[in-house]
Amino acid sequence: MAGVSGTEAIDEHFTATVSALTGQSAATALGIPNPLALFDAQIGSRHLDLAARWLRSEGKGYYTIGSSGHEGNAAVAATLRPTDPALLHYRSGGFYLARAAQVDGSDPLRDVLLGLVAATAEPISGGRHKVFGRHDLNIIPQTSTIASHLPRSVGVAFSIARTRKLGVACPWPEDAVTVCSFGDASANHSTTVGAVNAALHAAYQGLPMPLLFVCEDNGIGISTPTPHGWIARAYGDREGLRYFAADGCDLVDAFDTARTAADWVRRERKPALLHLRTVRLMGHAGSDYEPAYRRPADILADYERDPVVNTAKLLVAHGILTPAEVVQRYEAKRAEVMELARQVSDYPQLDSATAVMQPLRDTLDEGRAVSVAAPGEPGGEPLTLALAINAALQNVLQDHPEVIVFGEDIARKGGVYGVTRGLQAAAGPARVFDTLLDEQTILGLALGAGVSGLVSIPEIQYLAYLHNAADQIRGEGATLPFFSNRQYRNPMVVRIAGYGYQKGFGGHFHNDNSIAAIRDIPGVVIASPARPDDAAAMLHTCVAAAKDAGAVCVFLEPIALYHTRDLYTDGDQRWLARYPGQPVQIGRARTYGDGNDLTILTFGNGLWLSLRVARRLEQAGIGTRVVDLRWLSPLPVEDMLREADATGRVLIVDETRRSGGVGEGVLAELTDHGYTGRVQRVASADSFIPLGDAALQVLLSEDTIEAAAVKLVGERA
Repeated sequence: MAGVSGTEAIDEHFTATVSALTGQSAATALGIPNPLALFDAQIGSRHLDLAARWLRSEGKGYYTIGSSGHEGNAAVAATLRPTDPALLHYRSGGFYLARAAQVDGSDPLRDVLLGLVAATAEPISGGRHKVFGRHDLNIIPQTSTIASHLPRSVGVAFSIARTRKLGVACPWPEDAVTVCSFGDASANHSTTVGAVNAALHAAYQGLPMPLLFVCEDNGIGISTPTPHGWIARAYGDREGLRYFAADGCDLVDAFDTARTAADWVRRERKPALLHLRTVRLMGHAGSDYEPAYRRPADILADYERDPVVNTAKLLVAHGILTPAEVVQRYEAKRAEVMELARQVSDYPQLDSATAVMQPLRDTLDEGRAVSVAAPGEPGGEPLTLALAINAALQNVLQDHPEVIVFGEDIARKGGVYGVTRGLQAAAGPARVFDTLLDEQTILGLALGAGVSGLVSIPEIQYLAYLHNAADQIRGEGATLPFFSNRQYRNPMVVRIAGYGYQKGFGGHFHNDNSIAAIRDIPGVVIASPARPDDAAAMLHTCVAAAKDAGAVCVFLEPIALYHTRDLYTDGDQRWLARYPGQPVQIGRARTYGDGNDLTILTFGNGLWLSLRVARRLEQAGIGTRVVDLRWLSPLPVEDMLREADATGRVLIVDETRRSGGVGEGVLAELTDHGYTGRVQRVASADSFIPLGDAALQVLLSEDTIEAAAVKLVGERA
């Protein structure tokens, strides 16, 4: 075998063990339908692991985390329907092959091999990653960090019934079961704990939650053992979570238990956990030297539980195959896999940044070009920012039946600041509802709804709380269209109340000016409106981009401006605006004034501050134009350059932190695009925001802006 697919001890152990079996048994029923098909899935998965290591040794493969020891999960696939949405653990290779065997038109062995060699012909990610996923198999691809796909699975299960309730088309049948697999080490992660809790929380309230969690427990996380019995102890006695345990190394037990579990979830529409006890063979990955942290005796002991060997023994014991036929079948599968591996080993890979980034570019281009109707009936009474957003949400809910709005305290209370007041009464509790207090669940619900036919507008109550769950955007929301070549999308608009300058209320959780964690996520659109009319129009644009282009949009709302009415003097009501009649295109700025001495580039609260400063500068004879960026990703580069060149002097007014703030990106874009005029930047300090008036010591002030502007204009050539 050396030089063919490498010499692996488990490979030799299989051949030696099966060849040593004796006797010819009379054919008897094994108790599961089509056992040979399941055995083929198991040995196919095993040979894919062996081929992955051979490809790596040849410098042709890039991924060696395998499914060896987990092949019993093929039985789980056999108990489900190919129309049941699946979100799979990276060791669920047997499941993937068994699911593919239920659907015509796919070549799963080739699919996986194409992923191993990062070939552009790979049908789901197009060579961007090795994932288990195919749209026609209803397997949603996952590049999960640590269990980051579990909150999405809750959203998928939730949406099966919710789409029907709203009369919205759903890709999953009405009686579908969502299945989500993960490892025993991941079971300890807060994301798993939160997702299980969210599923139970929903079911406790009587909401349908047809979700089958499958914990593939091999007893070790890379090199750290899972305490014996821990999964059963942690999840086996959870009220509301039906627990099923099976030996994943015994095909019959795995099938029978999985069928009972799947049938129970399908019938009861409640969550359950299938604890599938497995082993991990060949270490964590090809580069892993297992004897460094495991005793040789323990490694060898796992060979006796090898599910592929055990299935072979069953087939022989029941007279379905002879030992020689088992070995022949095993070697034939090896030959098939290795021939495919050789064929794909030199397939083309992504060969340019443009090719790699195509899904991101397509989403952004479609988002920019999306057709947005007038936001609503223009005019009416002048509105505050909060009232304008509320009116826009009312119109969005009226115009788009697939939109749902949810978050903490947003329904009956109407949000902490009243922004969502009255929405539930108008649209109903099925479309506007409160969630439990868990940002991971809120975003995961949105992600699951997005692949199930809905468009979500979740609210994160404060910007600081986003960081509790940012990976749901970074690791799941932004990556899904990238790693599925846009075959799956996450249409959502995440509303976040943020920034500083609140009066009489604050501290670093309620006044947070850091958005660095989202600005560097590829493919995410970030809207940052300041004026009421812009906010309403931009919200409509974001919903259209989410719905039509599948964009993930983050909508940052400056808390301090929610109820602001005045701009220059008390009672002038110059910050109010009537409801807009025209849309706002993604990546386009808005300019106030046409002065020739200075251009101020700003956003959010910076717009309010800068307009006040600009009035004083005008009185001092300095002609100023203030540019509201409005979009922080993508930045409105064309508009920035035009207005910068108009004066030759630019002051970047950035209310976020000096290090990692938006101003750094603005300055870089000006420089990269050839701006040669004078430029200066002012920003808030690199500090957390303290409580009370002390906050004003570290936040950007009008005095700082004015002093910088005067100095910059005074430096005349």
